[in-house]
Amino acid sequence: MTSVDSPLVMGILNVTPDSFFDGGAYDGERAVATRCENILSEGGAWIDVGGVSTRPGASEVPAEEEWRRVSAALRTLRRHFPDARVSVDTFRAEIARRAVSEFGIQMVNDISGGTDADMFSTVAELGVAYVLSHHPAAESGMAGLPEPVVEREKFFFARLVPRLMACGVRDIWIDPGIGFGKTLEENFALVAHLDELSEDGRPLLVGVSRKSMIYRLLDTDPDGALAGTLAVETLALLHGARMLRAHDVRAASDCVRIVGKFLSCRQKECL
Repeated sequence: MTSVDSPLVMGILNVTPDSFFDGGAYDGERAVATRCENILSEGGAWIDVGGVSTRPGASEVPAEEEWRRVSAALRTLRRHFPDARVSVDTFRAEIARRAVSEFGIQMVNDISGGTDADMFSTVAELGVAYVLSHHPAAESGMAGLPEPVVEREKFFFARLVPRLMACGVRDIWIDPGIGFGKTLEENFALVAHLDELSEDGRPLLVGVSRKSMIYRLLDTDPDGALAGTLAVETLALLHGARMLRAHDVRAASDCVRIVGKFLSCRQKECL
């Protein structure tokens, strides 16, 4: 099981034309290389490369197109930053396999909760870390799902983590899937009870960066959601998050440092 001494930041690299915040911003080698350099220089410990938008209403992307986007970005990333820790944001086992075998990425970030029947066994075979996210689509066939949302997710992870371990996956992160098929109230309930979702102590990854739970509450848009994002990221860190997946890497890194100092002083280490 992964042990994380201090929370980390995962910088988002979307190589998609239609992501809700930065779609189309990183098209081409120079843009990708600059984004990667910025993530690393601003305190990012991981770079998360995704080739499919997961926003509501996004167009379906064939596997061949997803791989074209992802492989081009990974090729650039590895050319310029060969030692960077990289995850691939995909729900397809074959994309995960190719990303690991051809570019040596170290983590699979699967927002679908393992809806690809081959994903768990593939990750086990590859021996990389895996982010298990809650997604309503992955609840199919689960009898007796409880309510409310926190209890439902605890049930979900209690069912799927042992399945991953039985396949041989050991480095497992838990992601509550903020924003995926959940109401505004459910999203905030998950942040408020984040530390209850990983009862066996597995590290928690949280992605709330500029999401609708923030900008709709504040009557703004993704561009105007940075302050709200930092507020929610602070709450997530105070409730046990060990990794923040963020667009604004420097701001998230500053948030980690400030919360860390606050917690150390609360424990009287500053006195």
